Amino acid sequence: MNSVKKTAQTVVSRQWLAARGWLLLYLAGVVAITFIHYPAALAVLLVGVLAAAGMERWRYLRRTVLAILMFNLTVSVGYAIVALWQGVFVADYLLLVNLRVLLLMYLGFWFIARVSLLDALAGWPTASLLATLAISQIKTFERILSDFRAAFESRNLARPRWLDRSRHAAALTQTLLDKSLAASSEVTLAMRSRGAFDD
Repeated sequence: MNSVKKTAQTVVSRQWLAARGWLLLYLAGVVAITFIHYPAALAVLLVGVLAAAGMERWRYLRRTVLAILMFNLTVSVGYAIVALWQGVFVADYLLLVNLRVLLLMYLGFWFIARVSLLDALAGWPTASLLATLAISQIKTFERILSDFRAAFESRNLARPRWLDRSRHAAALTQTLLDKSLAASSEVTLAMRSRGAFDD
């Protein structure tokens, strides 16, 4: 029995050390990428990361592009309009920013998919608490999103109109905002009752 217990503890310890090592490596990579100011170098790193990601590379890439598409598109178009108007447009800078964001987000999705964040943060109580709260909120929002999608599809046998999709998106956004505000209030009260805030 003792040998089994020791073996289990050894396995857990190795998992913790591996997760902590991957976390430190990821953080070092994020910092290093912010110091790279050459689009070609970032493109090479992105290709290397895609190659190292294995069979799931395209799924991670799709999630990354969908996550940053609207924000990056808005920022890029805004920069292009203002820079062209002022006569200071630099295409290399725009490419650099978008490649950097794409690479950082891709690394984030890859890291989360491969490493248990709670294992990596074991030993850091505050960080573990924040990660647990964040993960619980993410899971809640994922469930709400899945429920809304299933309900919307069940009520539309044919392809829905653009107006119907817009109303669905607005209702979903309102629900997520309401849920987020309610959850943040509950978490704040719970943390204040435990002495997390000194106000």
